[in-house]
Amino acid sequence: MPVSPAMAEDLAAAIAALYADAELVLLEKLRRAIMQGIDSPLWAEIKLRSIGDLRTAVEEVTTALQDDANTAVAVALVAAYDRGRQAAVAEVGALDIGRALQTRRVLPGAPAVDRLAASYAQDTRPLYVRITRAVLDVYRSITTRASSSVLLGGLTRRQAAQEALDRFAQRGVSGFTDSAGRSWELAAYAEMAVRSVTARAAVEGHIDALAEVGVGLVIVSDAPLECPLCAPWEGEVLTLGPESGPRTVRVAAAVQSGGLRAALRAPETVAVHVAGSLTEARAEGLFHPNCRHSLGAYLPGVTTRPPHHATPGTTYADTQRQRAIERNIRAWKRRQAAATTEEDRRRTRVFVRRWQAQARANVAAHEGLRRKPAREQITSAR
Repeated sequence: MPVSPAMAEDLAAAIAALYADAELVLLEKLRRAIMQGIDSPLWAEIKLRSIGDLRTAVEEVTTALQDDANTAVAVALVAAYDRGRQAAVAEVGALDIGRALQTRRVLPGAPAVDRLAASYAQDTRPLYVRITRAVLDVYRSITTRASSSVLLGGLTRRQAAQEALDRFAQRGVSGFTDSAGRSWELAAYAEMAVRSVTARAAVEGHIDALAEVGVGLVIVSDAPLECPLCAPWEGEVLTLGPESGPRTVRVAAAVQSGGLRAALRAPETVAVHVAGSLTEARAEGLFHPNCRHSLGAYLPGVTTRPPHHATPGTTYADTQRQRAIERNIRAWKRRQAAATTEEDRRRTRVFVRRWQAQARANVAAHEGLRRKPAREQITSAR
């Protein structure tokens, strides 16, 4: 059975829910801290004095989130790695080379799992610092803006505070921006990071198991609605070795013909064109987060190249439009959670429903799209 990033999606979703719940908790703490005593003439003065209390509350949430997430990721990586190994067993178990693998009991590759867990912890560590800074920066900004608005005779303090809370909720708690300049919501960034590392664990488990029984070639599936990063690798054979670049190699056939007399001869070989190495393909974007492709063992003389999957009337851009709609639904749901009056809650609810209608329309217009309600949630149901 081929291995794919989708094999570990459920593991990533469970961990992303931790971040989604933490985001709502932080938003609620900020809203309460801002609105408490807002009608007092000493409000701004009290808010600036109490920033330390908010910092302590936010740091408690982020510390608990970091501990829970790192523990959950470690468990998820073991499960993902083991799923990858079992996929390899299913692929080669019917052949002679798979018999040893079937009976082998290997604890999910401690070196690979530990390395990936350490990588995840390293990559997300700065995120927790940004969370605290983002919440406190918004708190100071709201206090200053609300006070200035009253002094200048413009918006009421409540109106100014609500506007600022709306902007903060719209972009998400972290306001995290990656090296490519893309802005991420806290839960979305965490889900991307977790999906990436668990998918990698599944692939590592798969290729480690294949290497144990001497399978050195793999083949990439042909997935519908592929992105430009993956398209060059679709249906291609890759080597698990360090050599990169396209070339033709001669390898022993997975199944040898003839009986005893044939066994005394040199093994039959077949010519196989390889597009490059798996390491090379990954470096150029294959198996990125949300990648639809899978990876299977390539058994020379047995494996055939996958058929091309066309999706009439639907493009990769259409799938990205669906992701954008989901982000807008989540943004308006966060604004609904940050609303301080019933009027604001009703107003934001209208926008949530409008974007949900767009999600339904976009799916109805494109045969290859499926709506995923879980991606529209901002709670643990997501």
